[in-house]
Amino acid sequence: MLENKGQINHAIPIPLYFQLKELILNEIRSGNYKSGDMIPTELEMSEMFGLSRTTIRQATAELVQEGWLIKIKSKGTFVSMPRIPQDFVNKLESYDDSIRAQGMEPSTQVLEMNVISVSEAGAPVRKNLKLRDADKVIYLYRKRCADGNPIVLVQTYLPYSNCREILEHDFAREKLYSVLALSEKTRIFRVERVMEAIEADSQTARLLSIKKGKALQHFESVGYNAFGEPVEYSLAYYRGDRSRFNVTVFPEEEKQPEMPENQ
Repeated sequence: MLENKGQINHAIPIPLYFQLKELILNEIRSGNYKSGDMIPTELEMSEMFGLSRTTIRQATAELVQEGWLIKIKSKGTFVSMPRIPQDFVNKLESYDDSIRAQGMEPSTQVLEMNVISVSEAGAPVRKNLKLRDADKVIYLYRKRCADGNPIVLVQTYLPYSNCREILEHDFAREKLYSVLALSEKTRIFRVERVMEAIEADSQTARLLSIKKGKALQHFESVGYNAFGEPVEYSLAYYRGDRSRFNVTVFPEEEKQPEMPENQ
């Protein structure tokens, strides 16, 4: 726990707020402060380290901005729940595998699974899955958790004509992509995704155990088979306070200038 043992050095050129920030961060990383723990107040840290409250406020404000701390009005400053790194935008890795790789236990609750008409599903579903008005789709709505904490809601639409066999499976236990991979016609070969930041509506907030208006990372995805045919259209809603997404970018190869022909 934080205590003054000469940890803040007023004689070195490193800013005092940064030294305090690193002390708090080290205490969180070492497990001395866990998620939900309250850190000392500004007044307590001011007396503890001989720092101004402005300096303390700057250190904690940066930790709040970076997602390590959360301020609750009239209560204090607390260690926030950690953000879960997601490789969702980089590779076709199952949610369960991604969560287990980080030492947490995944779980899935199927909120709804049934067959609906394309008109009921809506125009974006018809357009992205290239269906006709008379076609049907399978609608799968899931809540996915890590260590029992809700992380993401996923609404998935699949063409009924090609995917009707999935209705026999239990997606609280089975992986959707593994089931789709049982047929080359439905195996997901590539996925195109669009991401945007949105605010949680009342229903989404209730299911994700957050307040209405909180930030969500929203993904619209279309999965294609090896023949270039759309198999899956999904909408995913990730809690902004619990998720961060890793993106790897490669520079585009520079084109070599064309050499003039010999004249």
